Amino acid sequence: MNRELLYVIEQVGREKGIGSEVLFEALESALLSASKRTMGSGDNVRLTLDRKTGAIRVFAEKKVVEQVTDPKLEISVDEARRLRPDAQIEQTVEVDLPPQEFGRIAAQTAKQVILQRVREAERQGIFSEFKDREGNLVRGTVHRIEKRTVIVDMGRTEAVLPEREQIPGERYAAGDRVRAFVLEVRNTPKGPQVVLSRSHPGFLVRLFETEIPEIAEGIVQVKGAAREPGERAKLAVASTKRDIDPIGACVGLRGTRIQVIVRELRNEKIDIVEWSDDPAVLVARALSPAKVASVTVEGEGEDRSALVVVPDNQLSLAIGKKGQNVRLASQLTGWRIDIHSETKVREMEVRSKQSLASIEGVTPELAETFYREGWRSAAEVAAAKPDELASIAGVGDNAKAIMAAAAKAAELERVRNAEEAARAAREAAAVVETEAAGAATESGASRGERGERGERGSEAR
Repeated sequence: MNRELLYVIEQVGREKGIGSEVLFEALESALLSASKRTMGSGDNVRLTLDRKTGAIRVFAEKKVVEQVTDPKLEISVDEARRLRPDAQIEQTVEVDLPPQEFGRIAAQTAKQVILQRVREAERQGIFSEFKDREGNLVRGTVHRIEKRTVIVDMGRTEAVLPEREQIPGERYAAGDRVRAFVLEVRNTPKGPQVVLSRSHPGFLVRLFETEIPEIAEGIVQVKGAAREPGERAKLAVASTKRDIDPIGACVGLRGTRIQVIVRELRNEKIDIVEWSDDPAVLVARALSPAKVASVTVEGEGEDRSALVVVPDNQLSLAIGKKGQNVRLASQLTGWRIDIHSETKVREMEVRSKQSLASIEGVTPELAETFYREGWRSAAEVAAAKPDELASIAGVGDNAKAIMAAAAKAAELERVRNAEEAARAAREAAAVVETEAAGAATESGASRGERGERGERGSEAR
């Protein structure tokens, strides 16, 4: 019997992936509950199961007293010393209890306790296994689909691929093999829940690590990734060896390597750029395939931004369809990116110098100096620090007077801009009104023609 018990514990442990010690503890707990139900014993009863022989020992821990008032909890000094010669009053001794035959209810209790402990251990094992795989790729089989959420069979458990984590346009059917990124593993009252993703940038990174040997070996490193799933993605890579081209390693001969990844992502376009520690260079590369004329970076932390100037014929390419290219470049680099064409920049420069030259007492040469120092309008000069302005050659003690004149020029400029905006609004409203009147006239004429044709048709009849 005991040997059979050990064999069953070993077999269940292998099938469920549970350690034998967990099963031994579960069985001890179950047998103890059954024993208490059969014997009606108290909390001082203990049960142990020998891990090697399977022998079961049931005993009660009793307190040594001079006069016994509760036989279930206490034992006399004489009886205690027969069990343990050195026993003293107030000490505790272990008293073996005879093995009991379990009744139907006790056996049912033992079964429930064992099953509960096994389920808990199995759930904990699954949670630990997949928690360690969080952030990695896994493979599974589509089991069923519930309200566009795909349930994936992972072997020991089921995982969910929510609609928001799917690549737009993908369709799944039961039995399909699917590869996904383990986004999150969490414990729930119903057991561990594994959440998968195919839209996360991490999925793209892990695919490259799987398909590109140089990345798996650490020769090429993935520095960042940005995605708009199903449409376009950008990846920044760097090489740890000078003689290895990181972009060429990822693309492969005639694009053979990257095509495997593109097919997995349902023909998602992937731009691979070389990483640079220089933010200006990185931003320029991230905007590829557009050609960049210049990049100016400023600010730190969340306030950092990059002003990018591109040739006029590259503006739409740099911005991308619905701003997609610049949006992905911003996500990849972590910089807020403002893009202007060269013509727009020249216009802005002319307006800025005109605004600075409009300040009373400021010569064209001084206005040029202000522009080089970073001031772009009379309003900015008015808000400058006096000592900072005084340090500019040609200003000196006139700093406060120039700031006052700049404030007046800024107010005049604000009023003029407001008047121009109002005039433009009136002109736009007039155009809309004219077009509406013209449309109404055409509509009336059309109705008149239809009426005349109707009358002629009636007379003919």
